[in-house]
Amino acid sequence: MPELSLTGAVELKPVQALSLWHDVVLQSVRRDGPDLSSRQLAIMFIVYLDPPPHTVRGLAASLDVSKPAITRALDTLGSLDLLKRTRDEADRRNVLVQRTVKGSAFMHEFADLIVSSSRSLQA
Repeated sequence: MPELSLTGAVELKPVQALSLWHDVVLQSVRRDGPDLSSRQLAIMFIVYLDPPPHTVRGLAASLDVSKPAITRALDTLGSLDLLKRTRDEADRRNVLVQRTVKGSAFMHEFADLIVSSSRSLQA
């Protein structure tokens, strides 16, 4: 069973954390919808959890990967309508990465998967 720390945060043992992630990944690949790579998910987390603006350069720096690797991931995420890219009107050299309605719904559903999987740890 997870333990409650003095700060009120739940502390998972390593095997519990792995079990939680295992359940989330299994549920995510079993449901209808896109099966995202870890890199694609990491980009989604940054864009949907961190305040904008988000640029290809900034995402590459955050994830410590090349700009072409980010571009390939964004090509897929864009084709799925989970994110969109636009030119920065203030500096046309920059490409801004923005949220979409479909991407917001995807992240909401993914969060629900995590919550439902975490309930099994509390039993």
